[in-house]
Amino acid sequence: MNTKANSLSASGAAASSQGADIADWRPEDDKFWEQTGKKIAYRNLWISVPALLCGFAVWGMWGIITVQMLNLGFPFTQAELFTLTAISGIAGATMRIPASFLVRLAGGRNTIFLTTAMLLAPAIGTGIALQHKDWPLWAFQLLALWSGVGGGNFASSMSNISTFFPKRLQGTALGLNAGLGNFGVTTMQIVIPLVMTLPLLGAFGGEPMTLVKDSGWIFGKIAAGTPTWIQNAGFAWVISLIPLSILAWFGMNNLKTVSPEAGSPIGAFAKVTYLYTLAFIPAIFMLYLYLPAPTGLGILNMWVAIPLDIVLALVVMKLAAFGPMKEGVTKQFAIFRNKHTWSLTALYIVTFGSFIGFSMVLPLAITVIFGFQHVADAAGVMTHTLKNPNAPSALTYAWIGPFVGAAVRPLGGWISDKVGGSIVTQVISAVMVLASAAVGYVMMQAYGSATPEQYFPAFIGLFIVLFFASGIGNGSTFRTIGVIFDRQQAGPVLGWTSAVAAYGAFIAPVVIGAQIKAGTPQFAMYGFAIFYAVCLVLNWWFYLRVGSEFKNP
Repeated sequence: MNTKANSLSASGAAASSQGADIADWRPEDDKFWEQTGKKIAYRNLWISVPALLCGFAVWGMWGIITVQMLNLGFPFTQAELFTLTAISGIAGATMRIPASFLVRLAGGRNTIFLTTAMLLAPAIGTGIALQHKDWPLWAFQLLALWSGVGGGNFASSMSNISTFFPKRLQGTALGLNAGLGNFGVTTMQIVIPLVMTLPLLGAFGGEPMTLVKDSGWIFGKIAAGTPTWIQNAGFAWVISLIPLSILAWFGMNNLKTVSPEAGSPIGAFAKVTYLYTLAFIPAIFMLYLYLPAPTGLGILNMWVAIPLDIVLALVVMKLAAFGPMKEGVTKQFAIFRNKHTWSLTALYIVTFGSFIGFSMVLPLAITVIFGFQHVADAAGVMTHTLKNPNAPSALTYAWIGPFVGAAVRPLGGWISDKVGGSIVTQVISAVMVLASAAVGYVMMQAYGSATPEQYFPAFIGLFIVLFFASGIGNGSTFRTIGVIFDRQQAGPVLGWTSAVAAYGAFIAPVVIGAQIKAGTPQFAMYGFAIFYAVCLVLNWWFYLRVGSEFKNP
């Protein structure tokens, strides 16, 4: 007995003394976990969280930037500004497809370090571009595309953290990583309006612009005529990304049991860079076919464009992989033969797809629906151009929903660890059906009123309910994945489901923007309610009915 205990202690000590690369990793072994595994796992988790937070912030920042571009009088239409949030959304979703496999191919520490450092490019580039009102739309669209790297990082981060923890703690660990990481959306929505009010970098940060419309931050309105450093929306993240990259390099680990073929750091970096670069190809091609002139050809419907983008991304990955990387990609593609990959993908669209989609679109939707009076002209035609003097500021309120959604995500994982993931998913899906239909009705009333602000409390309250439910569901769905799939496949499935769900960041701005333009914003929310109802039935069929293969996992 003592010999066995001593052996375990020795192997645990060996695991902790191997430096960045750990060859012996047995989190399901209680003794190993308590003696060695727990400390290493939580260290990697607490470094992963702020890195992921910054990824979300850089990815989602265009939702706030576009509002301020409108307030500063940038020469773009509302429809053109909606394309910036949509482009960053679809880029982040596409980047998640290769990111799902990066940890297996390149190692967790190598991947998180490099993908965090990569965020410096869109952060600095955006700060430079926003100082030039006269730059063409395509320049801002290119930077919105580049910001998608931050969205892709979620898949690799979640895939990595899932490998460190035992199954009994998957819901809690993934809930903490994703939930606190999701605070990047809220952090961004609070920090960006704040840093735009002051010369953050002094003479190095450029000159301010002057607001031509009222703006705001969490404490209220900022009057037109106020100087604004919009470029700080990008520059602010450089301050945290540099130390976080260093921390990831010196504090995180590669698990050789998960990524035995990672190779040297230089080789690992080459794999990550290669696959991330390839991911831009289908995204750019699809956007060229989808976006209207002068940016693109405008020949694809969104519901054709998204599946095309996903298929192209997978095909490019499959064809472009070579050597050991090809074998690794082929093994991970096995997840697509499992029906639960597809059912859980749909369920995660309900939860995370809604969270990130509504986070992206809410600031601009508040501005467009409540920032103007909706009155009929002399011919009886409804107009939406007269400024509303009592309009609530989007930058004052838009952060609340994402804050709630991110805050309750760990709670969703914890509850699911106690009672099962699928029953939690079922309850929140029902709530989202009702809340989505209700918010659609409120949007219809507001968009037909000369005093839309009277409907704003109900509007923001119902959206908070949607964010709350989606946040709880984010944790429950990921817990279910961690239970159903083995350790080798759980990571790629987590990454894949998060990749497809991230297309919500593209769908929501496009659908809601199009319906607002058509004068029927309620149809977008009614459509979402129908989708949630279908997935409620799907969840019951696969995981709650009598005789299901996995009962409330």
